[in-house]
Amino acid sequence: MRPLAALILAALLAATPLRARAADPLAFGLDWRAEAEYGGFYQALATGLYQAAGLDVSIRQGGPQVNQTQFLLAGRLDAAIASNSFLALNFAREGLPLRAVAAMFQRDPAVLIAHPGRGNDNFAALKGKPILIGADSRSSWWPFLRARFGYDDAQIRPYTFNLAPFLANLDAVQQGYLGSEPWSIRQATGTMPVVLLLADAGFTGYGSLVTAGPALLARRPGVLTRFLAATAAGWTSYLHADPTPANKLIKQENPEMTDDLLSYGRQALIDHGIVESGDALAGGIGVMTDARWAGFVQAVTAQGLYPADLNWHAAYDLSFLPRP
Repeated sequence: MRPLAALILAALLAATPLRARAADPLAFGLDWRAEAEYGGFYQALATGLYQAAGLDVSIRQGGPQVNQTQFLLAGRLDAAIASNSFLALNFAREGLPLRAVAAMFQRDPAVLIAHPGRGNDNFAALKGKPILIGADSRSSWWPFLRARFGYDDAQIRPYTFNLAPFLANLDAVQQGYLGSEPWSIRQATGTMPVVLLLADAGFTGYGSLVTAGPALLARRPGVLTRFLAATAAGWTSYLHADPTPANKLIKQENPEMTDDLLSYGRQALIDHGIVESGDALAGGIGVMTDARWAGFVQAVTAQGLYPADLNWHAAYDLSFLPRP
């Protein structure tokens, strides 16, 4: 059976006469530098899926000094990745005219990493032990771990996205991303570290959310719908067909990427059901649901991260997703 996204994309194209279909520009921002975690977007670009959908998509890398939210609000981007559900709720809390319209990751790929053989093989074992985490994580998934496993803020140590402190201390524990830091640590030490995926501990937030700016939401809804359908088809192709077209573009954009790292990152997405699991198995890649948002909001509100009267429905819009 052909993937749902491909069927919907074909229907969208068939419904629009060729002579009337000019390429619609769409500037799309990533929340980090090009890597396997964006493979579906690059695959859709490299294999002509965006072009076939009548779109002229430009993908712009992010990074530590890039504020894609500001670019969205200023109209310099039409859409961008928000790395987790907390960012979408922050937009709603601050009254920003941005909406999450799809979640490419059904499972958040955030992880904690430890050295093997040091007794740090599960989340419960980390209670009371120093953990290196970044500032953003302290106000996002850290409260979940604190409530779930009895962690304390006194455990927090600053993480600066530098592996050196972890490599130098066999008792160190640090945050990371499923498809990146574990591979780099294995390259440096010759041994695979302990990798604890937050989603395996019951963390229900989405990851890699496509967030649309006000102009795209209000004036070009058809463009957004076609973009999501083509992107979902791109992810299906990247995960189940030849990923070479996307990987070639990724390496051009980010020379730090290697074939081995891209292969590792892609396989991690597959092995852990990051893209294809849960509601996506029936609803298609990118799907979000009111029920899951409600459960997530209930949990983070109970942890005191958001006010009880937050208008959380303003964080997302399901109307642009491909329909089964």
